[in-house]
Amino acid sequence: MDIRKDFVKRAIEKLGFTKFTEVQEKVIPKARKRVDIIGCSQTGSGKTHAFLIPIFENLDISNKEVQVVICAPTRELATQIYDVARDIAKENEEHIDIRKYTGGSNRASEVARLKKTQPQIVIGTPGKIVDLAVKENILNVYKATTFVIDEADMALEAGFLEDVDKIASLMKDGLQMMVFSATIPESLRPFLRKYMNAPEEIYIKPKELSSLNIEHVFLPMKSKDRKTILLSLLKVINPYVGLIFCNRKEEVDYVASYLNESGFKVAKIHGGITSRERKRVMIRANNAEYQFIVCSDIASRGIDIDGVSHVVNYDLPKDMEFYIHRSGRTGRASYEGQAISLFSPDDERYLDFLEGKGINIVYKEVKNGELVLRRERKERDKRAQVHAGFNRHTVDIKKKAKTVKPGYKKRYHAELQRAKLKAIRTKRK
Repeated sequence: MDIRKDFVKRAIEKLGFTKFTEVQEKVIPKARKRVDIIGCSQTGSGKTHAFLIPIFENLDISNKEVQVVICAPTRELATQIYDVARDIAKENEEHIDIRKYTGGSNRASEVARLKKTQPQIVIGTPGKIVDLAVKENILNVYKATTFVIDEADMALEAGFLEDVDKIASLMKDGLQMMVFSATIPESLRPFLRKYMNAPEEIYIKPKELSSLNIEHVFLPMKSKDRKTILLSLLKVINPYVGLIFCNRKEEVDYVASYLNESGFKVAKIHGGITSRERKRVMIRANNAEYQFIVCSDIASRGIDIDGVSHVVNYDLPKDMEFYIHRSGRTGRASYEGQAISLFSPDDERYLDFLEGKGINIVYKEVKNGELVLRRERKERDKRAQVHAGFNRHTVDIKKKAKTVKPGYKKRYHAELQRAKLKAIRTKRK
């Protein structure tokens, strides 16, 4: 692919890119033409560079006004995008003004600086950008020609879409909008139709989890006491780093507190934790000070920890596709990983969905202080159906159960025992 600006070429060379990823190959040429793009691609596929490279290619460095606004649903994601953008920008001789706006920063100094100069590229969380652009009316996002929304499905789930809508409504006609997301829920479509002009849809098929070094283990819920089952599991696995996923931040707090009280050194990350505390947790986690981190989906998109050996689903995610994103946190590079999920009989659709994706599910249970194999689900179903006198797939041949008198089993075993004794006596004679 031909890269036009020398400083962008230098940045790519320093990154050690030998070839572009699939999403980069498809997005970069179209984005340089300033067309609207909906990119559906999983985390880790290289989409950050896919939108940043054409942004820098199109940037008018002599124009000292806001040209690009990039929204991310979490502080961690905004910081990751900001760091990548700065790595590219520093290869240019002339300074490119890139500013990050997220919660927990010094608001007074940000406002004072904006009164003097405007950034060329804005990267931040929706709430913070709304605060500066709408409430303070000091950040001139209305001058932007490109608007990027990263991880849009997470923004929707976290309730940030209203803030994103406020930002988009300030933008000029002819704006280039690029929306990237791991999934494109139907509830996101009205927003896309409202602001996008004949967008190019680019779908990158997720890398099959079945091809990664991940063992997918499902543990049955024998009781309703989920936390006790989790505790028994954690006592028998020994992860380098384990991520424990919950669906709500209240559950993250509850599970983390319970595990800490049970003697585990556990950290927690969710959207309600302060930026400073989340940074501290990430530093300590990368120093291997925690063996387990309890987290929510929205926070997990910003987690960048080496050596995640285990992913535990305390709750299965409501969106089945999110199982793939959670599990993909482990088994990276040449390492092996284990994704362990607690499940109940109500989760049969989940199992069918995952098996339909080509994922080999292993059924295990904690027994005598070990994680041991159970019968595979379909084999158990088959045995149960045959024992019941019919097969689920051939219901029309179901046999009518014979009427038997009470106590027939006892009489049968007594008669069997008498027959054995008679045979022994006959043999002795």
